[in-house]
Amino acid sequence: MAENREEILANFQGITAIEDVAEAIYHLEEANWDLLAAINRVMPQDGASSAAQDNDTHDVEMIDDDISVITPKTHPPDREDRNQASTSSPNYNSHELVELQVHYNNKIHEVKISGAATVSDLKKQLESLCGVAVCRQQISGLGGSRATAAAPLATLGLPHNAVLRLKAADTLMADDEVAERLTTTYVLHVKMDDKEYTLKYPGTKTVQEVKNDIYSLTDIPSRHQVWTGWPTVTGLDETVLAMVGLDLPQHELTVKRAPTKQQKEYKRVNTIIVESSDSENSSVEEIEDTAEGYTGEDDMFVDLVQSERLQPLMSEHVEDEALGCIEFAARFRSRYGPNTPNFFEGTLQDAIKESCLKPAKERKLLGLYLHHEQSVLSNVFCAQLLGCEAVLQTLAANFIVYGWDLSHPDNNNMLLTSVATALGPVASMTIRSIPVDRLPALVIIMRVRSNTEIYSVINGNVGVSELLGGLVEALERFSAAREDEARLERERDARQRVKREQDEAYQRSLEADRAKEEVKKQQELERNQELERAESERQLEEAKKEAERQTAARRVPAEPAGAGAGDVARIRVRLPPPHHHCLERRFHASDTLAALLDFLASKGYPQEQYKVISSWPRRDLTMESHSSTLKALKLYPQETVMLEER
Repeated sequence: MAENREEILANFQGITAIEDVAEAIYHLEEANWDLLAAINRVMPQDGASSAAQDNDTHDVEMIDDDISVITPKTHPPDREDRNQASTSSPNYNSHELVELQVHYNNKIHEVKISGAATVSDLKKQLESLCGVAVCRQQISGLGGSRATAAAPLATLGLPHNAVLRLKAADTLMADDEVAERLTTTYVLHVKMDDKEYTLKYPGTKTVQEVKNDIYSLTDIPSRHQVWTGWPTVTGLDETVLAMVGLDLPQHELTVKRAPTKQQKEYKRVNTIIVESSDSENSSVEEIEDTAEGYTGEDDMFVDLVQSERLQPLMSEHVEDEALGCIEFAARFRSRYGPNTPNFFEGTLQDAIKESCLKPAKERKLLGLYLHHEQSVLSNVFCAQLLGCEAVLQTLAANFIVYGWDLSHPDNNNMLLTSVATALGPVASMTIRSIPVDRLPALVIIMRVRSNTEIYSVINGNVGVSELLGGLVEALERFSAAREDEARLERERDARQRVKREQDEAYQRSLEADRAKEEVKKQQELERNQELERAESERQLEEAKKEAERQTAARRVPAEPAGAGAGDVARIRVRLPPPHHHCLERRFHASDTLAALLDFLASKGYPQEQYKVISSWPRRDLTMESHSSTLKALKLYPQETVMLEER
């Protein structure tokens, strides 16, 4: 593939007239190195004028007071967009704040400054913030040649939360010299084994970008590239070619693949054996150069090399998801050191509950890290990107990170099943469709509007800035949605609290009414019981009185039969008010006062309640002897008496 790519690149540059190697490689990678597809992709946009406009496709900063150099993006943006950005007159509001993220010394500084402030004002603020003198500041990302010292920031067309890189220059140069170097095209003559490459780059390209392009041509990752010919410069990879000190008109370089760990171990063991040999003609160099003669009879060396191989992050045929996740976290930390994310230990469903299914104000984003041992991007992504302090801080503060190794098919299927169960078949299909050469990947999952779903997938072929940008973008979207849902939850809680208070008040009122009703019923019962008792007593009293009346009636002597009977006493009794009639009865003159009193008692006027009063002389007959006869009491032959209540 590497042999074909060199020919494809040359043909593509010859047809499209694109001299920028990075841009040419970018278009070819987007077309999967299909020459025809890449030409069809570029020609309608670039046309024959692309070569003439090549110098305008790179951002160059020339600032009056100091040196300021931009670092181009990892993937060149569309040329038509860049031309529009450089020729149009953008409308801007100088009163709006410009928000910037300044990367310096592996730290990110958030800067907010008025759009009316100039580049010089920004540099002064960076001096107080980062401690780099204005005269030594090298800033990338400010907008190229438009970023003069007096240019307002609002006129530079900076995107929201634009990422700037700040470096401290080792030496100072005049502005005209800086401008000349930045606009110079550098020709690099790169030798690799029996192949030679002649590459042209503008002065704004960084050394790291050149190494990335060599990876596209030779299939040697930049971390495995061993170079000869680069000048000694502090922070070489991040330095632009204009500041490296290359030879003009052409600079000679050599690159080769670094020896693998197995080869180093084999050579080390062979060296030890040769030095201990008795042969005087033995030579360490000769044996090291005969690595091709290594045969199967040296099994002890093979065992030694294999023992040094890295332990996989997850065992094959994991049966328990939680145990597999715990094993992954422990082995990941053991391989890449303590400066790694704090992986969640448990099932995916537990991680979703911990991050997405809590109340809105307590929610976090869920970062599903997918690892694959066969991907060439794994070590760089884990060691450099996930080990970056800014990335770790962002993940620790805002994410629950769940890790899984997809290397073995059974483990891959287990994760896809868990994702389909927890998030649905669409999410499972999204993860299934990620190619191995794009792994590792960080799948960002968030809960928005009562739906837990995949928001974005950050593949492993990105840089730290792109990774941070993806995390920050997801975090901004998540924060806005979380604030809205938290507000809705507060409103819902307020409504539920009011309803609960109303229900409690209604229950208290109902209980009070029930208590009153119980009291009323108790009082009614007591009153009825009292009435029944009084009625019972009255009935008993009536029965007693009736019995006494009947007993008294039985004691009353018979009334004299005829009018001619002798010694008859006619007694007339006036009843007490409100009665207006009288009782009249005849008695024998020999009958006693008791007979008269029994007669009155039989009529309902017992002597315990009534007094019998004679008219003249007035006296209370009930006080007289009851055995006295009526005649002795002078109630004969007739007399009228009165009844008075006692």
